Amino acid sequence: MTPPGVRARPGWQTLSVPLTFDDLVHRARTLPRGGRRAILGIAGSPGAGKSTLAEHLVRELNGTGDPWVAHVPMDGFHLADAELERLGRRDRKGAPDTFDAAGYAALLRRLRDEPGDDVVYAPGFERVLEQPLAGAIPVPPTARLVITEGNYLLLTTGAWPRVRPLLDEVWFCELPEPERVRRLVARHERFGKTHEEAVAWVSRSDERNAELVATSRGRADLVVTEPALPRPEA
Repeated sequence: MTPPGVRARPGWQTLSVPLTFDDLVHRARTLPRGGRRAILGIAGSPGAGKSTLAEHLVRELNGTGDPWVAHVPMDGFHLADAELERLGRRDRKGAPDTFDAAGYAALLRRLRDEPGDDVVYAPGFERVLEQPLAGAIPVPPTARLVITEGNYLLLTTGAWPRVRPLLDEVWFCELPEPERVRRLVARHERFGKTHEEAVAWVSRSDERNAELVATSRGRADLVVTEPALPRPEA
């Protein structure tokens, strides 16, 4: 029987007990093996809880000791608004072709295959400005696990297929649609949109992206549902 909180793809050996957030922490902790750095991907539709899960995992795994887990979001590879304007894609910001997917894959490959002795700087994303920030996230050489999250880790079009082979596992976050949309609207409001603007953006852009992301669900190693997902902090 598939445990509550996680649904498995065919062929994945499920556990015999319900999975909780603590079970996910344990699973993530065991990913680095043989002294090599591991990369855990967290995928899912907009508003499904990817960033919240990643942040809670990093906090729990790093604890109060030396940090050995880093968080590198896909959102740092958003194209800048000026480039989206040039491409005529500003109104579809967040769609697969509005990211530098090849650059994202190149960074993941470097993080996985060339840990070395130097800090690797990854781009971040400033949600108030809605812009990527170069060199915002330091990944120290001591990081044995990198958690990366984003909508399109499992996509099979464009340059996105380069991403999946670089990830040791991919988990797919899934919420009931009303709750996912509610959280998504609330997030847009939190970062400056009016309620009407937030609803319009979700309907026009985010939900089109969500429908596409949902088609990639079957390529995940496990599907994490609400019982195992932490709630976003207010």
